[in-house]
Amino acid sequence: MTQIAKSIILITGGASGIGKIMGRKCLQRGASHLVIWDINSRSLNQTITEFTSEGFSAHGFIVDVSDADAVHQTASQVCAEIGVPDILINNAGIVVGSMFHEHSYQDIQRTIGINTTAPMLVTKAFMEGIIGRGSGHVVNIASAAAMTPNPRMSVYAASKWAMLGWSESLRLEFEQQSKDMHVTTVTPSYIDTGMFAGVKAPFLTPILDPEEISEAIVQAILTNKILLRKPAVVHLLPILRGILPTRLFDLIAGRVFNVYSSMANFTGRPEKTERTETEQVNL
Repeated sequence: MTQIAKSIILITGGASGIGKIMGRKCLQRGASHLVIWDINSRSLNQTITEFTSEGFSAHGFIVDVSDADAVHQTASQVCAEIGVPDILINNAGIVVGSMFHEHSYQDIQRTIGINTTAPMLVTKAFMEGIIGRGSGHVVNIASAAAMTPNPRMSVYAASKWAMLGWSESLRLEFEQQSKDMHVTTVTPSYIDTGMFAGVKAPFLTPILDPEEISEAIVQAILTNKILLRKPAVVHLLPILRGILPTRLFDLIAGRVFNVYSSMANFTGRPEKTERTETEQVNL
């Protein structure tokens, strides 16, 4: 069982959305220090002020998690000033809801950089301390998109497929080295925080409440849960893709569950906001 009480928690993209909610829940459960990494200075300052005014120990760092040098330097600072995180939640992420041919080169690089490379960079930055201590818990917020294709999400889906493969491989490596190093991978469907504004929920796949999914993630940490899939219908994805011919899966996913049309009316956040926030809101 992973203990949140008296633990150092680090959350990327933790100044808003489910990152902020998870941070608050960890503090309420007795975390000794909450460390938030975010690129949005205004949201970060507001969140840190809010938490500290309530008597919690919270520390904020402005970090572009896709920048290896920035990650390494800030991680060194965190270790020196606060300590090696006991629980690391890789939550930051972005989405570009467009057809692939409409993506710019920058869209592609930034999506892969934040959604795929960044969790690896951040985890790597603390690996020596985690392995040396022989304990730690890494939580990777992936996506249900890691298990199914979806039009207008090609690069996002690719980034989350890669994250899922890395996260599960990291888990096995941890288990080979220690009985007290854990990885939890989260694959939620759409979360109602505004980043996926305009999406239409697939059949039998309700848009997730931020408070409820955040609580589920915290509970998964406490119980060392390996995979957290929400809502329940997400459990069907790997089974159906494994046993059905591709065309039949496309028929069921596209015409029965309407997954393939769920992004048709996607609007997302205003462009200016999307480029300054590293909030994770998943499909």
